Amino acid sequence: MKLSGSYQINLEKQKVWEALNDPEILKKSIPGCEEFKKNSETEFTATATNKIGPFNATFTGDIELKDLNSPNSYKITGSGNSPVGFANGEATVTLEDFEGGTKLNYSVEANVGGKIAQIGSRLIDMTAKKMADIFFGKFSTLISNKSTRDKIEEISENKIPREKKPLKKLLIVASLVIIIGIIAYYIN
Repeated sequence: MKLSGSYQINLEKQKVWEALNDPEILKKSIPGCEEFKKNSETEFTATATNKIGPFNATFTGDIELKDLNSPNSYKITGSGNSPVGFANGEATVTLEDFEGGTKLNYSVEANVGGKIAQIGSRLIDMTAKKMADIFFGKFSTLISNKSTRDKIEEISENKIPREKKPLKKLLIVASLVIIIGIIAYYIN
């Protein structure tokens, strides 16, 4: 199975790179992720449960980052097993400055086997594409919200004359409402 795509993220490349290497952000972004453990700077162990066709599969596997070219690219290799089959593959991820943000490009080659392979390549391809869209949607939202929170914290640390504080609070509340709305949109 081959899959590729790109996503525009409205943050500078270095911040996107840092997020791609942050286990907490990755755990929150991976669909169905129950555990994401950092074993070393380039090795991780993950457990995720997802519905693939008629199967509710829990995969546990190892992930390794290779060919690191900070903050431009790396290769992710991984393999996992489940009672309904196995999956292994590799993905190349590249980041490039694009239209005031970062364009994330990915190319994946993966193999599946066991009972799960019996559901057919079209269904597996559609599920993989859907999971990639969910991952990058959550990833983009999480790192954009983190950037917004950092900016809000930076603003709140600055001294503001007393008469401007209510306006500042109103802007923070409005920003948070917008962020929560975006998260609710992506969850649904």
